[in-house]
Amino acid sequence: MVEDVEARAVWEALQSDPNAQLVDVRTDAEWALVGVPELSGAGKRPVLISWQTYPTMQLNAAFLDQMRGAGFTPAHRIYFLCRSGARSRAAAAAAQGAGFPHAYNVADGFEGPVDANGHRGTEAGWKAAGLPWQQR
Repeated sequence: MVEDVEARAVWEALQSDPNAQLVDVRTDAEWALVGVPELSGAGKRPVLISWQTYPTMQLNAAFLDQMRGAGFTPAHRIYFLCRSGARSRAAAAAAQGAGFPHAYNVADGFEGPVDANGHRGTEAGWKAAGLPWQQR
């Protein structure tokens, strides 16, 4: 079962745990247009591996191979992030099933749910928590 972890707790883990890493599973379009977590304050960089490919949104058949290629081992504590927490939950479950037992979902993702005005990033998630991010 995939555990949800609040964004601030993920940031703290990234700063204190050498085996903690953030995998952003959004699409290249999202990374380019919306932004990405900026982890230099934790001495790290996000690993960008799409769970689905843009524009068809088909599952990335090479996802687990790309994780292994990025050097992940079962010892890593891997926090998966997407826009709102749905794709990252699926990616974390796939990682757990593939032998990465410490796979977690970043609750509410990068932008969180839509607010009353139809905007994301204002109520919950990485951006709303005031954590570092940048436009690419």
